[in-house]
Amino acid sequence: MDATEFRRRGKEMVDLIADYLENIEQRPVYPDVEPGYLRSLIPEEAPEEPETYEDVVKDIERVIMPGVTHWHSPYFYAYFPTANSFPAMLADMLSGAIGCIGFSWAASPACTELETVMMDWLGKMLKLPEDFIAGTHGQGGGVIQGTASEATLVALLAARSRAVRMILASDPQRPETGITSKLVAYSSDQAHCSVERAGMIAGVRMKKIPTEQSDKYAVQGETLRRMIKEDKAAGLIPFYFCATLGTTPSCAFDHITELGPICNAEKIWMHIDAAYAGSSFICPEFRPLLNGIEFADSFNFNPHKWLLVNFDCSTMWVRKRSDLIGAFKMDPLYLKHDHQESVHSVCSTNPNPLIPLCLTLSPPLPHTTSQHWQIPLGRRFRSLKMWFVFRMYGLKGLQDYIRKHVELAKEFESLVRADQRFEISADVVLGLVCFRLKGSNEVNETLLKRINNGRKIHLVPCQLSGQFVLRFAVCARTTESRHIREAWRLITQLAEEVMQELPH
Repeated sequence: MDATEFRRRGKEMVDLIADYLENIEQRPVYPDVEPGYLRSLIPEEAPEEPETYEDVVKDIERVIMPGVTHWHSPYFYAYFPTANSFPAMLADMLSGAIGCIGFSWAASPACTELETVMMDWLGKMLKLPEDFIAGTHGQGGGVIQGTASEATLVALLAARSRAVRMILASDPQRPETGITSKLVAYSSDQAHCSVERAGMIAGVRMKKIPTEQSDKYAVQGETLRRMIKEDKAAGLIPFYFCATLGTTPSCAFDHITELGPICNAEKIWMHIDAAYAGSSFICPEFRPLLNGIEFADSFNFNPHKWLLVNFDCSTMWVRKRSDLIGAFKMDPLYLKHDHQESVHSVCSTNPNPLIPLCLTLSPPLPHTTSQHWQIPLGRRFRSLKMWFVFRMYGLKGLQDYIRKHVELAKEFESLVRADQRFEISADVVLGLVCFRLKGSNEVNETLLKRINNGRKIHLVPCQLSGQFVLRFAVCARTTESRHIREAWRLITQLAEEVMQELPH
């Protein structure tokens, strides 16, 4: 394929994508296939001779689409949203074309510097403390990770490294293995499973802090304080706590204004995982949910969930970048360059017209070697997606998008509350509604199975206080009130069928 054909095929692909998204609600939201369906549809080996582009495109509908779960259908209400917007898709095309591997400033200066500035833009939208903003004289900054799971692990590894260094500083003769074997980390019993897995990968014990329905499934300060005291008495070394703002099961919020001071006093690294809910903090009415961020050592959320930036884009900030770099820094000769860890200055809005713009210095950009901030070495030009989306939607457009989803969730909540057969299982704070039929877990399991087998809408469950609960998350960019009401009509119709089948 040469450039001439690429121009033609590129336009055709844009049309195919636009047609797919414009007509997505006409497709069954969940595929009707069995595991292994695809292998029989394609050859056992790659072709020796090239095939035509037309043949490849024809196979999209024959091979791929039958097995696609349509996450961007307005009838998709499972898990949490995954972001999707046309500006982000266009930016991804440009990123793929540039094709840089932006592990350092020298590997692609624009890739490194745009990411630093975009993280500052977003940090300011969230009103993060200046300690987390790179374009200040603070010691922190932000970086794009692939997923929240990666951010949690990176924070945990940095916390482990810091804890070991602190102990060795006061007791240099102590063997490092004797320290790591005593380390203990904490998270809520409502935290995402990736937090527990991070502990497994890091080789440290991870203790789950119990939560109660009466506390809205949030970790309480007194519970954490008690566990820390017990573990220290047993000779363990508490070093890391992962707080969650917007848990996966019910969108619960840990009390970080209570938990943060405890962690700070005990020299425990507090990482905040706000993978889903973090996008909402750009709205002033939801920003109080982030109060207590000033106590955190690191903070992460996923613009690729709810901020119209396509996957993957998981934004992570640290208060003290040296803690992160100290855990991951490796400098082989083949990666060194003339501007290694140098201080760069960039042009900013010039307050003095007598001074040339390019000589006006903004605060320093503090990091130029992104591989020291993450597990992989290579990285894509992901900040282009943020740049396109932030400029083409503006802060107000993004806020309107978040508010619309919350309003739709509140509409669904009102429909549930109006039907005496159902109950709401957790507070509806943002775009997630947890609900169930009044009755046994088995009845609700049957209802969910009927819903998903119909393939008209798609939901997933959670368990809260031993109860089987249905989760209804507003996900797609194109979801409207009519989709919410259609979904509710289907749910109530199937609920009626299930209840009629119950023994009297």
